Amino acid sequence: MKKYMVKPGEKIKLDKTDAGDKSLFPDGKKEALKEMVKIKESLDTLQELLYAEHKHKLLVVLQGMDTAGKDGTIRHVFDGMNPQGVDVACFKKPSEEAADHDYLWRIHQHTPKKGEIMIFNRSHYEDVLVVRVHDIFPKRVWSKRFDHIKNFEKMLADEGTTILKFFLHIDKDEQRERIQARIDTPDKHWKLSVNDIPERKLWDKYQEAYEDAINKTSAEHAPWYVIPANHKWYRNYVISSIMLETLKGLKMKYPQPEADFSHMKVE
Repeated sequence: MKKYMVKPGEKIKLDKTDAGDKSLFPDGKKEALKEMVKIKESLDTLQELLYAEHKHKLLVVLQGMDTAGKDGTIRHVFDGMNPQGVDVACFKKPSEEAADHDYLWRIHQHTPKKGEIMIFNRSHYEDVLVVRVHDIFPKRVWSKRFDHIKNFEKMLADEGTTILKFFLHIDKDEQRERIQARIDTPDKHWKLSVNDIPERKLWDKYQEAYEDAINKTSAEHAPWYVIPANHKWYRNYVISSIMLETLKGLKMKYPQPEADFSHMKVE
């Protein structure tokens, strides 16, 4: 899965990166879905182990253009896990209270605790994306935030948090089809915003902002992965596989029981 990782110092170009890649399963999704069954079973077991050991923390950051599949990723990758040990934080426009603090204040309140997987559905990266594209703050303000974010993530990593950052990469044609599908399906109108179509005019600016954020903040302790997301099944497979490799790498163990229960019987 390292083929999708952005190495520190590497400069990616999103328009040169294939959003429709499915090279691990060139014959289609049938075999991938079979593999996903096994992966999900392993993920569920490892998440329980993470919760039981109460030692490690995992932060999963999901970013992407509108309709890239952040909600779908959460639904399909994490659906079998114990909700006691998994949480989701969604960062939209900051509240009045949050706006009165520094921009990382509201983020830090949602970082994972020991034994927990925390999923950021959008994240602190909005503060170098939306504010840049819409000129909410001048460059002299948002350009400093790359260093702030790197230092923030380094602090989290030093304190025991494993960080995975996923950019769900779709192309402009795929986004158009997904927005149109929502328009054509009344039950999905709740997902639509009046800004969805006007925002498409800013596609190139967003792509440039994402490239900058990814290139400047991918680090060994907090790597970015650019996930081909035109095919939802492939997106889910790649993210699940990276999650599996990461959790296995923590080499977790169940805690020692407080007594030897092996010979006990319940009367």
